[in-house]
Amino acid sequence: MRRTASPLSLVLLGVGVFLLVLAPMLSWYVEPRAERTPTDVDVTTVFTGTGEYFDTSSLRTVQAKPITVTRRVLGDVAASERSGRAVWDVSTAIDTPDTLALRDPRRSYQWTLERWVTDRRTNAPVHCCGETPEYQGEAYLKFPFDVQKRGYTWWDSTLGATLRLEFKGTKKVAGYEGYRFTGSVNDTRTGTRQVPGRLVGLPKQSQVHAEEWYANDGIELVVDRRTGRVMNARTAPRKTLRAPGADEAKVVLLDSAGLEFTQETQREQVALAKADSAQLRALGETVPIGAGAAGLVLGAVGVVLVVRGRERPNPQ
Repeated sequence: MRRTASPLSLVLLGVGVFLLVLAPMLSWYVEPRAERTPTDVDVTTVFTGTGEYFDTSSLRTVQAKPITVTRRVLGDVAASERSGRAVWDVSTAIDTPDTLALRDPRRSYQWTLERWVTDRRTNAPVHCCGETPEYQGEAYLKFPFDVQKRGYTWWDSTLGATLRLEFKGTKKVAGYEGYRFTGSVNDTRTGTRQVPGRLVGLPKQSQVHAEEWYANDGIELVVDRRTGRVMNARTAPRKTLRAPGADEAKVVLLDSAGLEFTQETQREQVALAKADSAQLRALGETVPIGAGAAGLVLGAVGVVLVVRGRERPNPQ
């Protein structure tokens, strides 16, 4: 009698070896390459809160009014493909009740357009492709992948510079846990603006270059650990005008004790974070572990069947 391997044993052995090879490839090769900032984004986030702001029609500061900040991030896919970077165009509109009703960012209380270019793997800024402003830091619209329990440098567009955000434990957003980071900005001069002298206590001067000052004592971000997506953001900006060389503010341009993502925005950001995180977890953990375990079992069964073989009579 002689023994020959059955087709089933060879198939089981082959599949087992394939799965054993696939498992580390998914974890060490495929998953790191999946950690790339997307280029085809189209995401709108909305902050709401109350505060005071300077009403240009009445030339006075009004108080306890709703304030809405709408930010739309739109990926420039063509520029991203040409450069190999993530190129995002960012529109940010600050609205009062009057301007919000117009539904036109160009007629909002304040509207800015920015172009952000980042390395898709590290999230570091890349100075190319019409980037504006030329920003620095480790994070802005998102954090790097695999967020660590440490401080990060965060770019503040109003400040025109980076600030330090410190890790402050965890916090749940819509029932989903993320890392919490906080920071603040001391009152800082950010530029000048030509205004009538009487606005800043200089009635004898028709026009002056008043100093613009900015502070923020309530920055809080809750970030998904795996993807770096910001699931909730809270900010407390204060923008004022001072007479040239003065020590105190004369006009409050904008002051809010707290602008925060709306509940709808929070749910949307959490849903996106969950989906992206689950995909990365599957590539880096779930599928490799399952494939490795299945590969061991199938490979072992295949080896046993090959060793046993199938008895056949020896040829005469």
